[in-house]
Amino acid sequence: MSAARRPPVRIVIADDERMVRTALRVILEAEPDLEVVGEAASGAEAVPLIRSLAPDVVLMDVRMPEIDGIRATEQIMAAMADPPRIVVVTTFENDAYVYEALRAGAAGFLLKRADPDELVGAVRLVVRGDSLLFPAAVRSLAAGHAAGAAAAPAPWVARLTDREADVLRLMATGLSNHEMSEQLGVGPQTVKTHVAAVLSKTGSRDRTQAVIAAYEGGFIMRKS
Repeated sequence: MSAARRPPVRIVIADDERMVRTALRVILEAEPDLEVVGEAASGAEAVPLIRSLAPDVVLMDVRMPEIDGIRATEQIMAAMADPPRIVVVTTFENDAYVYEALRAGAAGFLLKRADPDELVGAVRLVVRGDSLLFPAAVRSLAAGHAAGAAAAPAPWVARLTDREADVLRLMATGLSNHEMSEQLGVGPQTVKTHVAAVLSKTGSRDRTQAVIAAYEGGFIMRKS
């Protein structure tokens, strides 16, 4: 008997441009494991829709009328005990709005010019619990936001073990758990254990938040 088929990944698209929403829907629904369950034309529409539908993933335009993608992400994170994975969709990778959305709880970001394979891959990636980050862009954005941070590293930096520090540095380069496992020569479960410890010590809800903490807490500057 064949294994039961997994239900499709449920997605909400939030973008103020109808053509963009339509294009994203066509790309995503061409995949048998992905399903678009709702659309919103603003952050104000997106928040109640997402709370009602409880999708797995949200593709969130960062610049929208009424409530932008940053505020919408903040409200979703605050209102839902088990919030969806939010991917910010943006035109420019150096947009300061992107960094604020990541700080608010987005799992990563994707450029609007990304090709269909990249879009589909991004959705599947964040569903697995990985973060969708572009290290060079995040480093550039973080440098500007962390410029006024205290010179001394955050207290949690001293509490990391050597291996946890290695894991956090690799997380900041955008490696997945599998890639970190190969790089460090340890099993995937061991990597998961170290990632969980890093999240706990940095006070982060996910890998994206931990990477941001690494920059803003002085870990990257001090250790790199």
